[in-house]
Amino acid sequence: MTKTDDIIESLVSDLKPVPRNAPWRRFALGILPALGLSLLLMLTILGLRVDMPEVLMLPVFWIKSTYNALIAVAAFLTLHQLSRPDGSEGRFFGLVATIFAAMAAVAATQLMMAPTETYRTLILGSSALHCPLLIFGFAMPVYAGTIWALRRGAPMDLQLTGLVAGIAAGAAGAWVYSWFCTENGMPFVLIWYSLGILLTGALGVFTGPRLLRW
Repeated sequence: MTKTDDIIESLVSDLKPVPRNAPWRRFALGILPALGLSLLLMLTILGLRVDMPEVLMLPVFWIKSTYNALIAVAAFLTLHQLSRPDGSEGRFFGLVATIFAAMAAVAATQLMMAPTETYRTLILGSSALHCPLLIFGFAMPVYAGTIWALRRGAPMDLQLTGLVAGIAAGAAGAWVYSWFCTENGMPFVLIWYSLGILLTGALGVFTGPRLLRW
């Protein structure tokens, strides 16, 4: 046996089998408590909408919530793939584009059915300036938990993984924020919620390679 064989043998001698569901468990441990923290922050800082019982009966509320949830789920499932050395993004960007296009169709339909004088409210609402920043803030615990989970994997494309991690966290933060947000304009959601998600994605692009480096 050569010296190289001895080194390899010493490295693998103490290895133990990893359960098949270990990556899912790692993601659950990293993301679910972080999502709970984001919800707690939202409840503490902003609180639920005072008209929540009535709002739950409105389709626009559930469309807004579903838009963010679908992006988050798609991104987290893609991260499970990217956390492996042989992983790829698959159809992630095509799926996100489809979700965005569907939301754009809903927004356009709402605009076509609304009086012209309401366009400004439907597009800008009363919170366009701080909506993306609040989403970014509520995304931070989820981003930290996601990075923690990914560091226990073996992603190869760190910039891509950081981007998807940022999008996942941003969409989760937007979902949390949707339980407070009083805006009912689908164009508002399409523009300003998406901007908040993209801001967190940009953070992932710049910090992912540093935070995920082996």
